[in-house]
Amino acid sequence: MRITFLGATHEVTGSCTYLEACGKHILIDCGMEQGPDEFENQEIPVAASDIDMVLLTHAHIDHSGKLPLLYQRGFRGQIFATRATADLCDIMLRDSAHIQMFEAEWKNRKGQRAGRAEVVPLYDINDAQGAINCLVGCDYDKKINLADGICIRFVDAGHLLGSSSIEIWIKENDVEKKIVFSGDIGNLNQPLIRDPQYVKDADYVVMESTYGDRSHGEFPDYVTELARIIQKTFDRGGNVVIPSFAVGRTQELLYFIRKIKEDKMIHGHDHFDVYVDSPLAIEATRIFMKHMYEDFDEEATKLVQAGINPIGFEGLKTAITSDDSRMINFDERPKVIISASGMCEAGRIRHHLKHNLWRKESTILFVGYQAKGTLGRIILEGAKSVNLFGEEIEIQAEIRRLAGISGHADNNGLLKWIGSFEKKPEKVFVIHGEDSVCQVFTDRLRNEMHLDAGAPYSGTVFNLATGAYEKECEPVHVVKTEKSLNKAMKANTPFARLLAAGQRLLTVIRHNEGGANKDLARFTSQINSLCDKWDR
Repeated sequence: MRITFLGATHEVTGSCTYLEACGKHILIDCGMEQGPDEFENQEIPVAASDIDMVLLTHAHIDHSGKLPLLYQRGFRGQIFATRATADLCDIMLRDSAHIQMFEAEWKNRKGQRAGRAEVVPLYDINDAQGAINCLVGCDYDKKINLADGICIRFVDAGHLLGSSSIEIWIKENDVEKKIVFSGDIGNLNQPLIRDPQYVKDADYVVMESTYGDRSHGEFPDYVTELARIIQKTFDRGGNVVIPSFAVGRTQELLYFIRKIKEDKMIHGHDHFDVYVDSPLAIEATRIFMKHMYEDFDEEATKLVQAGINPIGFEGLKTAITSDDSRMINFDERPKVIISASGMCEAGRIRHHLKHNLWRKESTILFVGYQAKGTLGRIILEGAKSVNLFGEEIEIQAEIRRLAGISGHADNNGLLKWIGSFEKKPEKVFVIHGEDSVCQVFTDRLRNEMHLDAGAPYSGTVFNLATGAYEKECEPVHVVKTEKSLNKAMKANTPFARLLAAGQRLLTVIRHNEGGANKDLARFTSQINSLCDKWDR
């Protein structure tokens, strides 16, 4: 009965925790890191084929993005998530695979002329579809027996459609423990989705700390502030370009803009167009509407019941194809462009930045968290120019941030969440925050809440039964040498995949111990035939 911390330790992205209990190997989240790595992350300590199941807190790629890679390496278990999360992963994992494949193809076209080694995508669409096929949609607030001695329940975390905290009850060798994974805890008063629910009891808590060192301030009037930015930009003849996360933030913005249009808050630019330039965002919006009755908050539900689409309005245009996207920049009228990705690391937003960053008339409006080292963070922190598609672009546009808008709880919201436990947990593990933030928030838990709290580094192992660390790890900083980069490039080569296939073969062999002699003999013959063919 132990947990091993793997990802999002002293970093914001790449969530992954390994749980061993009752003979089962379980992952809680399997996320992709976004932005540059600061610390080395430990690999999952068992073969992917030995993982029995994954519990997924929500669909954001920094929590789900490595599920296709897990599948590629041999995982064939079940992935438990809420129903909305399963639906969102259906589109997000396929989209992530397309990005991996497109970027590898683009780099290979460039690299071939320079004589560079071939780049292999982290995973492809078949891997993504394989992971999607493993998804099991679950209801909120219902206990689910995963195995003898293991029971779970999903609780609404109020961060994203379908997001959850996960309660896990474990009974092993007459020892009973409950551990809660917070997932990403939502901000209060977000449009469309409900506020986070609060858990009342646990022996151990693993919680996020993204905004653990700051407050969002007073609840702002997003509609009025957004209307001011649009009016000012349109008056000088520019575009409002919004790098936005396709899932969650885009739908919130549409909710605000519907209100702005309904109340006629923009003057002199009647019937202005709003472009959503992201096929993923368009699909996600459809899924939001599918789950509106079970997952929307009271205000949005009342609009639906009155026959009003909370995220639809006149002048809303969607760009699905690449040609649709390119044509947006041939339209000289002032407009709002909402495009992914939210941190400007990939996707169509980079093209819109190329066409608007140099224009004094335009505004680039950030509406979400920008991880350290991402293009969005670089622009927001005052860069004078950036390189896009091999071209140096001078930044002359107005750079704004919609203050307070966040899907994450701030430090007060986090303290409210952990303060909801009626009895103090035995220990609180702080993850999912930048290095300094993890430490600041851990200190607050100790000093203000009088909790036994710590911020583990990747590779740390804690025994839930004894309440003691089995292994405490120190930070290992990433060194970006040419050698390390070459090693990273080779990590997903066909040879690496062959090794993963070999690991899976050993697992299959062990699983068939005690099987029918005739079947095992045929299996052995097939393996030997393959070995004879390739042993040269």
